[in-house]
Amino acid sequence: MEKNSWTCPKCGNDEFEKDQFQATGGDLSKIFDIQNKKFYTLSCTQCGYTELYKGVTGAAMNILDFFTK
Repeated sequence: MEKNSWTCPKCGNDEFEKDQFQATGGDLSKIFDIQNKKFYTLSCTQCGYTELYKGVTGAAMNILDFFTK
């Protein structure tokens, strides 16, 4: 995402930090601790307001995550 293409809906600031995280979802992925859900965050640098966007994970990444535990 380019710098001025996002505006904070809370304070109007257009500067943000982008980050990502992965989480488990579903019964089997919780049992085996497979993080098969990927999310991106955009956080306003002024007020801290954060939006969460769902990302896409591929089967290869899920298999790699399983074997690296």
